[in-house]
Amino acid sequence: MADEPPPSAAPPPPPPQSAVEELPVAPPPPPEQAPAAAVSAEDSSAAPSPEEEKRAEVEAAPVKAEVVAKSVVIKEEFTGMPEKKEKLKVPESLISFKEESNRVSDLSDSERKALDEFKQLVQEALDSHSFTSPPPPPPPKEEIRTSSSAATTAAATEAQKSEDQSSDVSTEITPPAAEKLEEEATPAKEEEPAAAAASSSSSAEVSIWGIPLLEDDRSDVVLLKFLRARDFKVKEAFTMLKNTIQWRKEFKIDELVEEDLGDDLEKVVFMHGHDRDCHPVCYNVFGEFQNKELYQKTFSDEEKRTKFLRWRIQFLEKSIRNLDFRPGGVATIFQVNDLKNSPGPAKRELRLATKQAVQLLQDNYPEFVAKQVFINVPWWYLAFYTMMSPFMTQRTKSKFVFASTAKSAETLFKYISPEQVPIQYGGLSVDDCDCDPEFTFADPVTDMILKPGTKQTVEILIYEKCMFIWEIRVVGWEVSYSAEFVPETKDAYTIIIQKPTKMTPTSEPVLSNQFKVSELGKMLLTIDNPTAKKKRLLYRFKIIPLSV
Repeated sequence: MADEPPPSAAPPPPPPQSAVEELPVAPPPPPEQAPAAAVSAEDSSAAPSPEEEKRAEVEAAPVKAEVVAKSVVIKEEFTGMPEKKEKLKVPESLISFKEESNRVSDLSDSERKALDEFKQLVQEALDSHSFTSPPPPPPPKEEIRTSSSAATTAAATEAQKSEDQSSDVSTEITPPAAEKLEEEATPAKEEEPAAAAASSSSSAEVSIWGIPLLEDDRSDVVLLKFLRARDFKVKEAFTMLKNTIQWRKEFKIDELVEEDLGDDLEKVVFMHGHDRDCHPVCYNVFGEFQNKELYQKTFSDEEKRTKFLRWRIQFLEKSIRNLDFRPGGVATIFQVNDLKNSPGPAKRELRLATKQAVQLLQDNYPEFVAKQVFINVPWWYLAFYTMMSPFMTQRTKSKFVFASTAKSAETLFKYISPEQVPIQYGGLSVDDCDCDPEFTFADPVTDMILKPGTKQTVEILIYEKCMFIWEIRVVGWEVSYSAEFVPETKDAYTIIIQKPTKMTPTSEPVLSNQFKVSELGKMLLTIDNPTAKKKRLLYRFKIIPLSV
C-alpha cells in the first residue's frame, strides 16, 4: 500500500481496502543508516533489543551499572501500597507488522520473478521514451480517411505535373537536385548516432525521488515499493509507476523541491530523531490548527489549500530524499500523529484538503510508512476507526498503533528511545536551537519504572574531581524529588543539593542541574512515588573532569 505521512491538516482517515498505504498528509518524514528491518516491539518472536535488555536490568532492583568511572546503584523502598491495574481503552495492533527486506536476495522465487518482469517492462518503456514523451492521442477515423484521400490525390497530381514537364525541362536540372538530396541525407546520417546515444542513456533521463530508474540497485528498492503496493501484480505496478512519473512531471516536483514556501507550518509537521530501528520519525501535530489564524491562512479558500498541498508534498519529497535506498538501507518513515486538540472531521475546509492530499499520497508515494502511531487519541477518532476498520486490509491495520493520553509516552518509548523523543511527548530531546544543550541524541537515557507507593534512590559513585551534570524527569511527576552528595570521607557532612520537593504535573518537565565535586563520594537522586500509579523515571548524566 502506498503508505506514509498522515495529513498535516485533519487526522488522516484510515485508508480504504486497497493496495496503497496512506502517507500522512502532514508528514514525515530522516535518514538512518543501520539497515535493520523495522520490527515492532509487540512482536514476541523478535529478539529483545539492547534497549529492552537495559530496561529489564534497571527494573530489577537493586541494579548496578557502570558508566566510565562511575557506578550507579538503584535502591528501592516499598511502602506497601498496592498497585492498581489499568485497563486498556484503545485498540492496539493484534498482529505486529514486520517490515519486509528490500534486498533482492531475500525475495521469494515468485517475488524475484515479478521484479525481473517489472524491470523488463520499465526497460522497454525507457527505450521507447514512453515515460518522457507520451504518444499523442490518435486522430478521429474520419479525419484519417479524409487526410489519406487528400494525400493520394495530391500525389497523383504531382506525378502528373512531373510527367508533363519532363519533356520541356532540360536534364541539366537533375544534378543540382541530386546534390541537394545528398546534402539532406548527410544530416540524417549524423542524427542516427545521436539518437542511438539518447536511447542508450534513456534510463538516466527518468528519475524518481532522486533515483535514476534501472541505473543501479537502488532502483530495485524503488520498484519493490510499487510491486508491494500492488501485491506483486506486475502490470498493475507498472501502471502505477507510469502514472506516478506522469504526475510528477505535471506537478513539476523537481522544481517544487527548490521553492521557498515559507515556514508557517513548521510546528504542524516536523522530523525529529529516529526510532529504535533507525527510521526517521515524522511528527504530525493536528492540534496546531486550533489556532484560528493559522487555520484560515491555510484552508480558507482553494488557493490556500493548494499551497498547503504543495507545501506538504515538498516536505515529504525532501524527507524521502534523505532516506537510504541502498539494499538493506532504511527507506521508510516512522509516523507519529498527535491528535490532541485536533479540530476533528467537522471542519469542511480541512476535510477537503485532507481528502485531496491523502489521495495524492496514496497514488504516488507507495510503501513509505514503517509504522503509524496515533497518540492522545480522542473518543471520536476511536469510533471512526472502529467503523472503518472492517474495510481496511490486515497489512494496513497491522501498522496502526493507538494510545490514549495517559499511555502516549509509554507507547512511544516502545518504538523510540527516550533520548530521541521530544520533551513535549515525554522524552528528553530538545529541538535544535542555539541554546547549546548539555545533552544530545548521542547521550543515552536510563529508563525505569517507579512502582506505586515506593521510594527509589539512584546512587552514582564518583571516583574523580569533576563537574557532575545531570537531568531527570518523571513523566507526569506527582512525586517528591531530592538530590544530595555524600562524601567518601568518614564523618563528613552530606551536602544537600535539592531539598525534597513535591513535583506536580505543571512543574518543569525536565530538571537539569550540575555540581562541582571536589572530593570523592556518591551522588544520591531520590524519587518518592506516593501515588497508586506506576511512574516512569528518566535520567542521564555526564562527568567533566576538572583541569588540574
